[in-house]
Amino acid sequence: MVKIGKYNRLRVVKNVDFGSYLDGGEGVEILLPARYIDTPLHKDDMIDVFIYRDNEGRLIATTEHPYAQVGEFAFLQVEDVNKMGAFLDWGLMKQLLVPYSEQKMKLSRGMVVPVYVYLDDASQRVVASAKIEHFLGNTLPRYTLGAPVKALVYKHTETGYKAIVDDLHHGMFYENELYRPLEIGEAVTAYVKRVRDDGKIDLLLHGGKDGRIEVLGERITERLRTAPDGYLPLCDGSSPETIRAEFSCSKKDFKKAIGNLYRDRVIEISSSGIRLLK
Repeated sequence: MVKIGKYNRLRVVKNVDFGSYLDGGEGVEILLPARYIDTPLHKDDMIDVFIYRDNEGRLIATTEHPYAQVGEFAFLQVEDVNKMGAFLDWGLMKQLLVPYSEQKMKLSRGMVVPVYVYLDDASQRVVASAKIEHFLGNTLPRYTLGAPVKALVYKHTETGYKAIVDDLHHGMFYENELYRPLEIGEAVTAYVKRVRDDGKIDLLLHGGKDGRIEVLGERITERLRTAPDGYLPLCDGSSPETIRAEFSCSKKDFKKAIGNLYRDRVIEISSSGIRLLK
């Protein structure tokens, strides 16, 4: 049987004036409307389609690509609100419903909100929930140090940015370990720094500690290349605030980075600053 709210590879059963019927298994035929068919289809052709239910509850196939499928999180915009709930632009002709029971606060037209897309057991329709925390942390994370993961940034706090890791887990980027600000709704490749006892994951924007320092070293080098005479008045004696204002990093990481650059004979270090040699 087909997976509703996901992509399926299905066989063409027959063609009609208004589209093609696909084999949904167990004797079920699913219409792919003609507006989604770019090139002629023939019986027994295989085609990749997304399956959902229309307003009458019928299974429909489309070659359009929704912004998220069942089991995924996404930031979506509210297009309409009525007595049933809020309707989101999902990338398909049919909008995605967030019932009032699945709203953390009342949603209104124009808002962009993080939601989780799931299949409602009772109606077998694809719907969304804005109560995203209910769908995170329900499985034990099993990652090795430095493992790459998919992270969706969804909230900024005093300590950093909260993120959704691989559509399953809670993640956190700490402010003092970032070399650029993140955007709410931004999807990035991140790296596991630590899996905490509570199952939440500390993340890095670059691959491990050494990777972070290497990236910072590259940024310092680029900054020196554009500085007058290749010189910056920053050194071991500079204040943490001055270093953070220039490179958005801790003084500790700055010292590691310039130490590596000095060792590699990229810069020279004086009591008043650093200068590019290459």
